Amino acid sequence: MALAGGLPRLPSHITEGLPLSDSSLLSALHEMLGSRGFVPGASVEERYLSDVLGNRGESPLAVVRPADTAQLSAALARCHAAGVPVVTQGGRTGLALGQLPRAGEIVLSLERMNAIEEIDVDAGMATVQGGVVLQALQDQVEPLGLMFPLDLGGRGSCTIGGNIATNAGGNRVLRYGMARELVVGLEVVLADGTVLDDLKPLLKNNTGIDLKQLFIGSEGVLGVVTRAVVRLFPLPADRTVALCAVRDFAAVRALLRHLRAQLAGDLTAFEVMWSSYYDRAVTLLGRPAPIAPGHAFHVLVEASGTDARLLAANVERALHGALEQGLVADAVLAKSGAEIAELWRVRDLAIETSRLLDPIVPFDVSVPIARMEAFLAEVAAATQAVDPRCDLLVFGHLADGNLHLAVHQPPDRPETFDAIEAAVYGVVGRFRGSISAEHGIGWLKREYLACSRSPAEIAMMRTLKAALDPRNILNRARIFE
Repeated sequence: MALAGGLPRLPSHITEGLPLSDSSLLSALHEMLGSRGFVPGASVEERYLSDVLGNRGESPLAVVRPADTAQLSAALARCHAAGVPVVTQGGRTGLALGQLPRAGEIVLSLERMNAIEEIDVDAGMATVQGGVVLQALQDQVEPLGLMFPLDLGGRGSCTIGGNIATNAGGNRVLRYGMARELVVGLEVVLADGTVLDDLKPLLKNNTGIDLKQLFIGSEGVLGVVTRAVVRLFPLPADRTVALCAVRDFAAVRALLRHLRAQLAGDLTAFEVMWSSYYDRAVTLLGRPAPIAPGHAFHVLVEASGTDARLLAANVERALHGALEQGLVADAVLAKSGAEIAELWRVRDLAIETSRLLDPIVPFDVSVPIARMEAFLAEVAAATQAVDPRCDLLVFGHLADGNLHLAVHQPPDRPETFDAIEAAVYGVVGRFRGSISAEHGIGWLKREYLACSRSPAEIAMMRTLKAALDPRNILNRARIFE
């Protein structure tokens, strides 16, 4: 017997054993979305269950893949009426376990909502659906002489909606800011299916509370980002990349001050790799290291500008000055696009390099630059106190205060995972830092949210959640219980 839409009923083995309400919901979603838009739990592919690090969730009731905002709105309205929780997925590159499904949840994937709807060259803006892959947008606007400056290692799979939901940062925050600074307007679907249309391509719009800011960085607990207007910038005429070897952290800080003074707004990235990271990463290159290991720090510097000749001269002059002042022990300047890619590859091998310490406990934190050295000394002492074998790997964006840490967890002591987390986040709290600089809270860090947020702030978050999602169906138990 066919349903009203002409689709066959779900086979009985798919709904067998489910509560009547869940069975009715799945049948309704199947009718509403069709075979392309609905995948029953028994047929869900592994890619919906795991993340980029190999962590695995539980089998969901189903995966829904709406083709547009109207379908997504109708599906959420159904789930809201049934009180069935929904977990949103973009490119599944998140590192806080937030996108992994739990039993009894519906997975909401935006992979079919992947259209770049409009590129406004004059205004320097693009209107995109939430499922657009970051690199697809970058590649689309580049021939037009434009760039979307948000950039991170997962660019080939992460989505714009996910970037906005996590307020992604990445490699160019120093010049262009976090995702929040790149969003002009949003279309968001609330838990009950209400469509909030704030998709206005206006840089100036002071008409009351800026509602889109509620959803940027909220990890999908308040609403689902379905479309966005984002800012584009002129594509730099050229970029120059150098790798510098530095003797100590005081020289790293001095080098940052020197380059900011010499290059001003042309300084795009200042990525710092401690020897614990660099010395391991270069073993994965399959070719000689750009600079031999043996230095305390390696700094990847990128500058970009509209005048290629002037940019190259300014960078060379800045590096020469750094060498003369003893801030840099050695330096390599890329002379081609291929060499730029080679230097960046050392930094982009972060996940692979971290895996050399497996099993690890990963961290993504922010602390003031002036206190980083003291912070890491305390982290090393605190983790060594848990187990002397807790080796520490460190790298980060640094110029924006962001450090990534990987702590080796002794494999014969699985119970140390929680102890290592508590030790590191305790230090973060004492230094008034952030337990999540750019990856979000998800499941992974919710127990430690109070290390970075006051009781009043957390209470306000709960108030917003209750107001916008009163049945608590969106990304339930992510960020807080």
